[in-house]
Amino acid sequence: MIEVGAKAPDFSLPDHTGQLVSLSDFAGKRLLIAFYPLDFSPVCTDQLAAYQEIGPQLDDAGVTLVGISVDSAFAHKAFRDQMGVETTLLADFEPKGAVADAYGAYLADAGHSNRSLVLIDAAGKVEWVYETETPLDIPSPSAILEAI
Repeated sequence: MIEVGAKAPDFSLPDHTGQLVSLSDFAGKRLLIAFYPLDFSPVCTDQLAAYQEIGPQLDDAGVTLVGISVDSAFAHKAFRDQMGVETTLLADFEPKGAVADAYGAYLADAGHSNRSLVLIDAAGKVEWVYETETPLDIPSPSAILEAI
């Protein structure tokens, strides 16, 4: 995983609507990136739903949450629509997993990222990281609340 204090690697990825979203869009703000393996898996659905529940606390702390996986923008849109997910989802689709890899969250053997959280401060530095031991584990919302 990327180290706390490191400059966050830049990225520009399409969101679930096809619009490009870049790290620079969050300049002067705190950003929480939730790397997750794939849309439409039960664990991913639970993870994003749990994070939606702490949305007000994230807002109060001035933190914007985005999810990043190797799925396409089209899959993200379908996932959001079907599952009622409100979080902005970014497609690390091509080259597959490049952003997750830059942050140290990509599992090359599996072809997707691990469940990892990266909090970036308003100056673009990594403020906090959390990585699960396995993609089957969900980083708890309480860990996020403690970090912010």
